[in-house]
Amino acid sequence: MQGSVGAGGDEQKPYFFLSYAHTPKSDPKDKDPNLWVQRFFRDLCAHVMQLTPLPAGSAGFMDQQMQPGEGWQERLSEALAFCKVFVPLYSPRYFLSEQCGREWFAFSSRAAAQNTRNSSNNSNPVTGIVPALWVPVPTRQLPQPAERLQFNHATFGDEYADEGFYGLIKLNYLRDQYERAVYRLAKRIVNVAQQTQLEPGDPHQDYAKVPPAFGPAGGPAREMEVAVLACSRSSLPTGRSPDCYGTEALDWNPYHPASSRPLADHTVDVVRNLNYTVHLSDFEAEPQRLLASGPPGPGLLLLDRWALDARRRRELLDQLGATRRPWISVMIPGNVADPETRERDEELSLGTDAALSTRINESDGHRTPSGGLPTLEAFSKAIPGAVKAAVRHYEAHAPTYPPPGSGGRMPRVLPGGIGYGAPGPSARGRGTDQEKNHGDKAEGSSDD
Repeated sequence: MQGSVGAGGDEQKPYFFLSYAHTPKSDPKDKDPNLWVQRFFRDLCAHVMQLTPLPAGSAGFMDQQMQPGEGWQERLSEALAFCKVFVPLYSPRYFLSEQCGREWFAFSSRAAAQNTRNSSNNSNPVTGIVPALWVPVPTRQLPQPAERLQFNHATFGDEYADEGFYGLIKLNYLRDQYERAVYRLAKRIVNVAQQTQLEPGDPHQDYAKVPPAFGPAGGPAREMEVAVLACSRSSLPTGRSPDCYGTEALDWNPYHPASSRPLADHTVDVVRNLNYTVHLSDFEAEPQRLLASGPPGPGLLLLDRWALDARRRRELLDQLGATRRPWISVMIPGNVADPETRERDEELSLGTDAALSTRINESDGHRTPSGGLPTLEAFSKAIPGAVKAAVRHYEAHAPTYPPPGSGGRMPRVLPGGIGYGAPGPSARGRGTDQEKNHGDKAEGSSDD
C-alpha cells in the first residue's frame, strides 16, 4: 500500500481520503487500469496544495495496491481516523465493493458521532463527504447513504456530470473540462474541511470488523425498526433529574452532557449508514410495531432502565418477551458520567435482568449487558452487531411465500426418465413394477 502522506507528525493525517474501487485487468499483459485514478489523485493533490498551507506530501491518501500485508489494515484505520474529508470516487463497481463500503462507514461514523456530540442545528448535519464521479451512476442505483447526500455534480460542469472524470481524462478534446472539474473539486474539499472541522476518530479500531455501508447489491430495500422505551420529563421516577429527557420519550439523551441530541436520532444515523430505511417510533405510543404477530421486520429497542419504574412500561416489555421475538435486539445505555445512574446501578441492572428474563441465550434475541453501554462511543460500536443479529433472526423466522401464479404440472418419474407424460391406465394408483423400479432408482440410489 502506498499513500501520499507527510513525514513525522503529519504522517497519519492526510487532508482528504480518496476511496475508489480497483478495476481488474482484462488481460494479465495489460497495463494497470488504475493508473488513470492515480493520475487524477496526483492532480487533485496538486490543487489542494496550492489552496492550503499544507506541508509537502500531506494533501491526500489513497491505497495504490490492495494486497494484504503487514500493517495494511492499521494504516487504513489511521488515515480514515485523521483525514478531514472523505472523497468517494463513484462508479458502478464502487457500490459493489465491500472494501469501499467499510471505508465509507468508518468515516461516516465520525461525522455521526460529532453531530451527536456538538450539533446545535440538526437540520444541517455535517458529513465531511465530497463525492466525485469517476463514471456516472444512475440515481436509482445509489445505495441510501449515497442517495441522501443529494450532491449536484453539474456544478463542476455539464461535461463532468455526463462523462465523469474517467471520460474527461481519456478524451483529449475534454482536457480543459477535466482541469476545471479537478480544480473545482479541490476547492470543494478545502471548503468542506474548513467548515466541518471533524474531530479525529479511533486510529486503533479493528478495521476488519467495520461493517460495509452499502449492504448486498440488488433486491428490495432493507428496513429496520428503531423503537424507544424511555421516560419523558412528565413521567420521571422519584430521584431522577430531567437533564437527560425532553417532552417526549424520543427526546431521551442518556449520554448528556457529552451528547447534545437524542440517542434515537444518533442511532437512526448509524443504521442508515448501514444502508437501511429506518422507521423510528415510541414503543409506549406505538407498541403494535414491535408486538405484531410474526416478524414484521428486524428492529432495535433502545431501553431506558429508569423507564422500568412505571408499571405500563414493564408490562410492554413483558409482552415483548411473552412470545419469542428474537428479531428485536435490545440495546441498553448506561452513562458512567451520570451520578444518579452510578448510584443506583445495581438496582437498575437487577430490574432490567428481571424485565428481560426471557432473553437468556443469544437464540432468544440479542441484548447488550444490563449494566448498560457506558459511553456514546461504546453504544455506537455496538449498533452494527445488534443490527446484524436482528437481521439474522428475522431471516430465520420470516414467513416465506410461493411465487405468484398457479405454476405448472409437477414432473413425474417415467420409464424413460423424468417428464410430464400422463401415466397409463395400469399406473394409476399403484404403477407397474417397471415404473416402481425406476422410481426407486431415481429417489434412493445411484449408479455411482
